[in-house]
Amino acid sequence: MLQSILNETQAQLLDKERQALSALQTLLLQFGVTPENRAALERSIHQLDDLFLLVVAGEFNAGKSAVINALLGHTILEEGVTPTTVRIQRLSYGPEIGRTTREVAIDDLTAPMELLRQISIVDTPGTNAINREHEAITEEFVPRSDMVLFITSADRPFTESERRFLQQIRSWGKKVVLVINKIDILETLDEVARVEAFVIENAQRLLDFRPPVFPVSARRALRAKLNQDTTQGAAQSATLLASSRFEALERYIYETLDQTERIRLKLHNPVGVGLRLIAETTDAVEARQALLTEDVATLENLERQTKLYREDAKRDFHYRLAEIDNVLHAFENRGVAFFDETLRLGRVLDLLNREKIEAEFAHNVVGNVPRLIAQQVNDMIDWLVANNLRQWQAVMEHLSTRRAVHAEHLVGQVNSTFEYDRDRLLETVGRAAKHAIETYDRSAEAEQMSGALQLAVAETALIEIGAVGLGAILTALFTTSALDFTGVIAAGTVAALGLFVIPAHRRKAKEDLRKKIAQLRQRLMGTLTEQFEHELENGLHNIETAISPYTRFVRAETSHLDEIQSSLQELHNTFAHLDSEIERV
Repeated sequence: MLQSILNETQAQLLDKERQALSALQTLLLQFGVTPENRAALERSIHQLDDLFLLVVAGEFNAGKSAVINALLGHTILEEGVTPTTVRIQRLSYGPEIGRTTREVAIDDLTAPMELLRQISIVDTPGTNAINREHEAITEEFVPRSDMVLFITSADRPFTESERRFLQQIRSWGKKVVLVINKIDILETLDEVARVEAFVIENAQRLLDFRPPVFPVSARRALRAKLNQDTTQGAAQSATLLASSRFEALERYIYETLDQTERIRLKLHNPVGVGLRLIAETTDAVEARQALLTEDVATLENLERQTKLYREDAKRDFHYRLAEIDNVLHAFENRGVAFFDETLRLGRVLDLLNREKIEAEFAHNVVGNVPRLIAQQVNDMIDWLVANNLRQWQAVMEHLSTRRAVHAEHLVGQVNSTFEYDRDRLLETVGRAAKHAIETYDRSAEAEQMSGALQLAVAETALIEIGAVGLGAILTALFTTSALDFTGVIAAGTVAALGLFVIPAHRRKAKEDLRKKIAQLRQRLMGTLTEQFEHELENGLHNIETAISPYTRFVRAETSHLDEIQSSLQELHNTFAHLDSEIERV
């Protein structure tokens, strides 16, 4: 166990590391990373309690199993020209050679080899295996490693699959040692030197640092070790081992990778995994934030449209209200002219005929005022209904645009929950908007508004309504409660008895008319304005209610991502500091 061989400083670093990794686990759960990444972090954390883990990787037939057998000095693993390793094989110390299976796709092998007391060695399927599952197994195991011994073949060094795999190793922050195997197939030392230079150059360009590189012949080294115990083969074995150049690799593993270095790499391992996951998650957070920024802009644009729609509607409404006021103004002018014409001495006999005067007033003054106002109101209702429909259509267009953008810019592969929730809300809200448009019955909406307005006007005028229309209500309003001029007629009758009474009553009649029309104007305009604002806000409220789930999601997710990003930055600083401390151990 790692804990048993640590000094106090190393133990303190291990505790700090566990705390940081635990905080990262919690944060990744809050963000919702893929199960694969969560598992990679968990396995890396658990690996802290195990021996140093040396993972051997490379293409099939590069000689990975041969290198391991040569290191152990015994044929433990099967070798062949076909992909013989189809499962992860983890070798550790045991009193005898044995094989058990504890994990899916992983076999545990034991062997009584001294090297395995200090190091566990893992043989992996080829990175270019025909079975993609085998390659996935190898890639999944890389985060567990404390160091990667990457085997390439001298006859095809640094292939495309090797480059791709090494890039993945680099992204996990792993220590890499390159082994060029099968140098025995090269005819001259100059050829070996050229291959070595080629591998070094490409590795340095790919990894941004120069890893240790060891050209070897694992086959010669194993043959030498298997024969060195015989007296007859000792000299030949020494020569063969020297030509294999394998001892340099062994010295590196035994001497350079001493206990202190192994502990340092062991502590570095989960830090590298953590930094990789932090970087990947940060990229995903930023991608989501970019998408949500556009969502926020869409919502703000909808809010601006709503505000402008409200302002435009109110402005247009006041223009339409002015048309009704013009009708009332003309009504008032006709009334004044009527009294000037009627309440005069020349019509004394007519003033005695009350029914005739009332009929003239109704015909000449009131006339078609109720119909004109009712028509203006109906036009106003149709205009408001059409505006509401256009606003729904504008919302639908914006939401359709956002869904299209979302489909084209999926946010990483960190987790599908965010994408699913956002797309589902957009679809739901868009469907609601589409349904509202498709089922928007302009006639029914206009009828509903007209009915509400009739009721409001009737209540204002204290008039009972049944199935009568707005025009009938306005007619009753103009010819009874609002403009009851029977007192004027009575006064006119009295005026017939005295020449000087008529002018006074004419002035009073006109003043009363103006006053009553002013009252009518105030009540009618107030009723129309109140009902219009109610209908306007009700229509906007329906739209806001429809998009509110999407609005809440965007705002909540934006706040959540800001918190996640801040926490990721703090953890990145913590891991970077830990990395520096581990390096000084």
